[in-house]
Amino acid sequence: MSISQIARSIGESATLKLNETAAILRAKGDPVIHLGGGEPKTRSPVDAVVAAAGAINSGEVRYTPADGIPALKQAIIRYTDDFYHRKVEPENVIASGGAKQAIMVCLQAILNPQEEVIFPVPYWVSYPEMVRLCGGVPVPIPSEDGTFYPRLADIERRVTSYTKAVIINSPNNPSGAMYSEQFIAEIVEFCEKRGLYLIMDDIYHRLIFDGKRPINCYDYAKDLGENSRLVVVNGVSKQYAMTGFRIGWAVASKKLTKVMINIQGHQTSGPSVVMQKAAVAALEGVQSPVENLRLTLENNRNVMMALLKSFDGVKATKPDGTFYCFADFSYYDKDSTRIAQKILDKVLVVVVPGVEFGMEGYLRLSTCGSIKDIKDGIERMKWVLDPNSPNELYIGDRKLVRDWS
Repeated sequence: MSISQIARSIGESATLKLNETAAILRAKGDPVIHLGGGEPKTRSPVDAVVAAAGAINSGEVRYTPADGIPALKQAIIRYTDDFYHRKVEPENVIASGGAKQAIMVCLQAILNPQEEVIFPVPYWVSYPEMVRLCGGVPVPIPSEDGTFYPRLADIERRVTSYTKAVIINSPNNPSGAMYSEQFIAEIVEFCEKRGLYLIMDDIYHRLIFDGKRPINCYDYAKDLGENSRLVVVNGVSKQYAMTGFRIGWAVASKKLTKVMINIQGHQTSGPSVVMQKAAVAALEGVQSPVENLRLTLENNRNVMMALLKSFDGVKATKPDGTFYCFADFSYYDKDSTRIAQKILDKVLVVVVPGVEFGMEGYLRLSTCGSIKDIKDGIERMKWVLDPNSPNELYIGDRKLVRDWS
């Protein structure tokens, strides 16, 4: 079989593969604990579910405009005004099949072959592959000081004549780090000055902790006209626990948005009308589910951080937001894939190897599940890794005995 050069360069999504693994184990009846997932377990807002059911029951489930139905675009415009204090017009907005598609069509709209896209390390697993799918070159940038918080100097040093765009995801998946206001201000100014596109992946911007407030990139932009290269991406998946609804959006200049719409029109056409109406209801309905989820996640984070302190040698930076903790387990094994496989094989706990996010020796642990899942999952991991753990462990009625050093 002959496949394209681009296709040969693309690996499968590590996070989606692990979701599949967890589902298969559960279907077999195994007592798996999924600490690798990026999916809140709370129910989707009632307003969204009722709206989706109403759309289906109407029988009028038809094609939609490639950029989204007018009601959703108006809801996104209000959202942008409410949370970013930025008034935009329908021509500035494209609704897509998730924030991932919004980023993808943006990259397809701006990248030429061999042009570079910069993003800080650690990064979301899909960024490099999305850039490669467009024929571009991903350029991950680790922080020179070894933290999860990038500095402008780190990025500035790697910009070349081939650099076309920078992607910033804050709060960050997988680290949970929310980048400083100073950094956001500097990167906005830098990209404007250098004529670079700046894609702000704000999908977690309402899920932040410890009294922190979202940082608004528009506050630091001097050019918000038709020459602006600032693109803000968001969606309903994370903040409303609506991952399966697959609705995201991008706000950009009218010229860029028009090109993105053209691409999406040929790629998938508009998102499902049922899902769009559900998203409208979520954005315009009661907002307490977002705060309830945020409080739950903050409490879950606190529990996980306390449990990780019981490990000898594990280093974990307290997340500022999202529903992830990115912890350094290299004390036990510098190969994150090997350690993740060992944990899965021995005690049926799913975690994501840090190498998938650009940092070897780390594991991404999710706080999306219940407190019981977090406690039991960490207890099982400790039993596998810590040589001082008891020789036996019970998982349900199953007795496990240590048979390795």
